[in-house]
Amino acid sequence: MLLARHMFASFHNVSYLMQSGRNFPVIYTMYNLYWKEDFMPTGHIMMAMSLDGFVARRDHTLDWLNKQPSANEDHGFSEFMDSMDAIVMGSGSLRTVLGFGEWPYVKPVIVLSRSMTKQDLPEHLQDKVKFSKASPQETWEKLDKSGYHRVYIDGGAIIWSFLKAGFIRDMKITMVPILLGDGIRIFGETDDDVDLELVSAASFPSGMVDLVYTVKGA
Repeated sequence: MLLARHMFASFHNVSYLMQSGRNFPVIYTMYNLYWKEDFMPTGHIMMAMSLDGFVARRDHTLDWLNKQPSANEDHGFSEFMDSMDAIVMGSGSLRTVLGFGEWPYVKPVIVLSRSMTKQDLPEHLQDKVKFSKASPQETWEKLDKSGYHRVYIDGGAIIWSFLKAGFIRDMKITMVPILLGDGIRIFGETDDDVDLELVSAASFPSGMVDLVYTVKGA
């Protein structure tokens, strides 16, 4: 279950130096990028995916992750979460996280849903999650006004909507050596190509491979 909690999240990118055209002092590390002035928020994905492109079964279960022999592998989840200011997810992702039993996040969580409300949460979690029916653009403007800079985007439909809106800066996809045959995807149809640039690739004894991409033009 610990593996599922870690790999259910979008897997952290190796941060890269944004070309801004302005001479701001920065401190650059492998996992964090700190700026002296404010910028619009940037979206980041960290997700485990089966070899045939699925991130969960149709019922949102992640049992296929639990059986992977990766208990002693570090895929960078802790560093990723430490670098985030807030989390945006959909209702399907929230239901999956609630099934973990223990709430895994310390960062603010915004759930985009037209059906779920705080009354659907256990009482002890109602002050940890905010619900919104806002569009990606409206959500981004609210995040900016709240002072959030790096935002973890989670959940199939939510990821794709923010990617199409141009709000995803980079993504870390962990390819899992399994074929599910059916399930939930995070990437769908698009009117235009989404060009990516490979930043790094790392393989692990479990057979998993971490692929880090930046989104060109984001």
